[in-house]
Amino acid sequence: MQPIAYLFFKGQCRAAMTYYGELFGSTPEIMTFSDMPDADRAKMPGAPDDAVMHCALAIDEGWIYGADDPFDEMRAMDGSYVTLALPDEAETQRVWAALADGADVRMPLTPMFWTPLFGLLTDKFGIRWMIMTDVAPE
Repeated sequence: MQPIAYLFFKGQCRAAMTYYGELFGSTPEIMTFSDMPDADRAKMPGAPDDAVMHCALAIDEGWIYGADDPFDEMRAMDGSYVTLALPDEAETQRVWAALADGADVRMPLTPMFWTPLFGLLTDKFGIRWMIMTDVAPE
């Protein structure tokens, strides 16, 4: 069993998951509401045809799923972060720089007692990230 984060967006799922896919070298699998069978689609009147119903993005051996909230009912991501422990400081800084572009940096990338680099941010799509290097400091 492997937990998978499921992220909801306000009409930006395709853009966000495409951006993350470019960052992590993966292609998102995207299904829109118009891809649904007619009987199921009829149960969701008002959902835009081009909104993302489901998206899957592989990141190394893990996954992030996502969708647009077609009815704008989801609240901001409170009390949780998508956490990534990257293999070395160079990769940590590369990923941090990309996610920090247009982000609200809550804690700058900095050395901590348990890791050489650690930081918190909310990216330009409203997703909270906890980024760190997956090695103990010397």
